Amino acid sequence: MTAIETLRHSPEQLRVRIAEELDRARNRSITLTDAVDREDLVRQHSPLMSPLVWDYAHIGNQEELWLVRDVGGREPVREDIDNLYDAFAHKRADRPSLPLLGPDEARSYVAEVRRKVLDVLERTPLEGRRLTEAGFAFGMIVQHEQQHVETMLATHQLRVGAPVLDAPAPPPGRAPASDEVYVPGGMFLMGTDLEPWALDNERPAHAVGVEPFWIDADPVTNAQYIAFVEAGGYDDERWWTPAGWAHRQAAGLAAPQFWHRDGDTWRRTRFGHVEEVPPQEPVQHVCWYEADAYARWAGKRLPTEAEWEKAARYDPATGRSLRYPWGDDDPTAAHANLAGAHLQPAPVGAYPDGVSPLGVRGLIGDVWEWTSSDFTPYPGFAMFPYPEYSEVFFGSDYKVLRGGAWATDPSACRTTFRNWDYPIRRQIFAGFRCARNARPEDADV
Repeated sequence: MTAIETLRHSPEQLRVRIAEELDRARNRSITLTDAVDREDLVRQHSPLMSPLVWDYAHIGNQEELWLVRDVGGREPVREDIDNLYDAFAHKRADRPSLPLLGPDEARSYVAEVRRKVLDVLERTPLEGRRLTEAGFAFGMIVQHEQQHVETMLATHQLRVGAPVLDAPAPPPGRAPASDEVYVPGGMFLMGTDLEPWALDNERPAHAVGVEPFWIDADPVTNAQYIAFVEAGGYDDERWWTPAGWAHRQAAGLAAPQFWHRDGDTWRRTRFGHVEEVPPQEPVQHVCWYEADAYARWAGKRLPTEAEWEKAARYDPATGRSLRYPWGDDDPTAAHANLAGAHLQPAPVGAYPDGVSPLGVRGLIGDVWEWTSSDFTPYPGFAMFPYPEYSEVFFGSDYKVLRGGAWATDPSACRTTFRNWDYPIRRQIFAGFRCARNARPEDADV
């Protein structure tokens, strides 16, 4: 039974599914906070990130605000800390100076909130109110916690010290049948009205037309990106937008974040491990400006958000938009590299069961993929349930990323899911693939 079927089934099955998702998210949070000592929990490892203990208590505070107080109508657990854990009230760089809950107090608070939430879950009708219909508020909180798990993984990556995280190696890759895939022009259905836990910026479903184009069969690999670096791509202003060139110079960019040269070899630091850069993994920790510059150097461009989604969802045999590249079934370990299973991207082609009907690979998992699109609302967008999730970010300051990364949980990863960030961000687990316009004669391929 797929997630959609479960969420639309009996209240008892829905409650079981919600409890499982809440528990799975919490287990990941606990793993990342228990992996380090008290000093590392309260330390700010980068001004770009919060202390891990802030993320953990913030997860509990959001759960309290929405599920204990709003959905459950219960008395506050800790109303006095709301301001401390309001992400809009304090910049990340300032959070270590706040009177935050200590590790033990944070763990106690988060556990108490979860006990109350499970009681609310048992007693709340999951219908009759938009916020609780099909368990939406619970799903929103599951996704919020899983998004912070990914944030905490980024903090772990920025942490200096002995390794504390480990995972098995990903499966081997497979050579592509072709470097590019042709995507026919025409209309397709973008966004969703069907996913019960889809967030407001994914809605509504709407018809979108695209011109025919070519898209890379796989994300750009480390080996391909090294060719750009060694060809002097970072030193050639031709490949960069004016804003990108200015940022490259100001930030001293010369390679992806966490890479360094060791003689003739490129090495990287990954969660405290120093290792040779794997040539066939998708490149990650590159900002939008770097991705855009590579695409120009390669004689291509970044795909638009609509092009990316059509390549991921469109089934030419039926004309239908699928839930995922492989069909309508929920993701499994055979489909994609998700949920931190390997703590790194897999070599391209490692998941043949995840290929789209058009033959595009690796669209879900491994690395978030930068697109050329600004983060803007869809036609008919309606804010729900609060403007600070999407609405306040709309505009040209942010670029859209699609597809999820190896760190992303399936609950927060759909072909319709939209992520966004500043074009200078590199600590996120982001890579890209390229596209190019088709010619009229390409329609015969």
